[in-house]
Amino acid sequence: MQRKANYMQQYAMIFGTYMGIFWILKFALIPLGLTHPFMSLLFICLTICVPFMGYYYTRLYRDKVCGGVITFMHAWSFNILMYMCAALLTAIAHYVYFQYIDGGYILDTCRDTLQTLMNTPGMEANTEQIEQALDTMAGLTPVDIMLNMLQTNVFFCVLVGIPTALLAMRSRPKENLQN
Repeated sequence: MQRKANYMQQYAMIFGTYMGIFWILKFALIPLGLTHPFMSLLFICLTICVPFMGYYYTRLYRDKVCGGVITFMHAWSFNILMYMCAALLTAIAHYVYFQYIDGGYILDTCRDTLQTLMNTPGMEANTEQIEQALDTMAGLTPVDIMLNMLQTNVFFCVLVGIPTALLAMRSRPKENLQN
């Protein structure tokens, strides 16, 4: 049992690293998407691909390490561990971006967009709330932003891991299913 746990950790770290690199590249589209709508669309499409990658990696782990048999809890544990590794790697990139690269670009771009929206009739009441939210965001440190994004990534990935584990679990090897 200990040997299987070591394999689970090893494969979760490897696949989590791959997914983390994918998330970092995907994250680079966020600032670009503020001025180029195609980049926002590409970000959304790549975000939709994340559960499919998780399912692929879980299936690969099930077939290569577990001999084609994996329980729901084992698959879900693997998913959580894999997504945690990806989220931790991505959190480092988030910190580096907000500490050294961003310089308030995302916040300033949102404020500029808000100024454009203020000229739209009927938006006056909503812009005040949005301005308050932007003022609150301006007070956040890069560590605060990074921890918030890490928490969000982990929360949603634990939830996404449930259907992924349900789809990937298998009680008997594939050869026995045909008999």
